[in-house]
Amino acid sequence: MQDGQLDFSEKAKASLQKSVQNQQVALNLNQYLRSDNVVKRLNQLVGENSEKWISNILNVGTGSKQLRECDPKTIVHAAIQSIALKLDLDKNLGFAYIVPYGKVAQFQMGYKGFIQLAMRSGQYKTMNVTPICEGQLISNNILTGEIEFNADSKTSNKVIGYAAYFRLINGFEKTLYMTSEQVEKHAKQYSKMYNHETSLWKKDFEKMALKTVLKLLLSKYGILSVDMQVALKTDQAVINDVEGAEIDYIDAEDAEIINS
Repeated sequence: MQDGQLDFSEKAKASLQKSVQNQQVALNLNQYLRSDNVVKRLNQLVGENSEKWISNILNVGTGSKQLRECDPKTIVHAAIQSIALKLDLDKNLGFAYIVPYGKVAQFQMGYKGFIQLAMRSGQYKTMNVTPICEGQLISNNILTGEIEFNADSKTSNKVIGYAAYFRLINGFEKTLYMTSEQVEKHAKQYSKMYNHETSLWKKDFEKMALKTVLKLLLSKYGILSVDMQVALKTDQAVINDVEGAEIDYIDAEDAEIINS
């Protein structure tokens, strides 16, 4: 047999093995999705739309090599958490994610998901979070948290920090500003996943920075609905049951937020 034929044969064999593995992953995932406790929970949450969500979870769970290597139960539980919070897992929306970490999957909130939950509560008049570029920050009062900001005074595209703001219906308002260095230090201190290859910090630092500043602001000063409390508790956690009651933190950041 010639070398070219051998190479083709090996590639075909590897492709076949990969296809078989992917089919097995989908089978295992589907089998757990059809288990009694999962079906019962999905029916409680979405009723007749459970089949649609089962299909969506299968697509998400088999959509990446890293997720295909994760315990299917943790994938399903993370997906159910997003369903319970009524947050779509579409990456383009940025509300919530299922993120692989070794052999388990984490549930992760996006900063847009926190904004969704806050505005749904009816307690917030407005909320925003934004990167601050060089020249835009006029002053920062570290005692009151108030900042003076001019979007039109940008001198470069270099991001020097991130600011989160909300105003409640009752008029109370609060701002939190963190420099880029402060955000990075916080991430390195409290997130074990910071340097992990599948970490969202590596894939999109800005989105994670925006989420960090907004999450800190809300957890310290915001009015927290039941859904918001659940989101803060389960963000970046491995969820071990369909009810979301049994969770493990592989990132220390969440324990720091909850206990602060």
